[in-house]
Amino acid sequence: MTQSRPPVVAMPLRVRFHECDPQGIVFNAHYLAYFDMASFEFFKAIFGSYDALRERHVDCVVAESNLRYRAPSRFDDELVVEVAIAHLGTTSMILAFTVRRGDDLIATGTNRYVFVDARTLAKAAPPEDVRAKLLAHT
Repeated sequence: MTQSRPPVVAMPLRVRFHECDPQGIVFNAHYLAYFDMASFEFFKAIFGSYDALRERHVDCVVAESNLRYRAPSRFDDELVVEVAIAHLGTTSMILAFTVRRGDDLIATGTNRYVFVDARTLAKAAPPEDVRAKLLAHT
């Protein structure tokens, strides 16, 4: 899945040696870590920080991840992880991630986040002001 809308953020990163497997390519699970890192940059871009979201008593938990590998990346590659909102529901949101090395598409994927009350961790729709800030990027 490639993004159909412009990314909210494009996070650069350089592949570190310890992220590579014995074949010399990035171990598959690290892409989910890259998605996680980029998601915090996404929340920072929209809300100023993830803590600002939590101050509104809103938190997000990952309920589902999907990932498709397109090409390998290796130690010292310079990657960019782009993040866009693919779907905004009442109590969940899907972020779409695209990992590129220059013009090369490396990986694509999504995370479905469920909104929860930061105090109780019970599923809860975000307040309207939080939803409005997210809607501005859909």
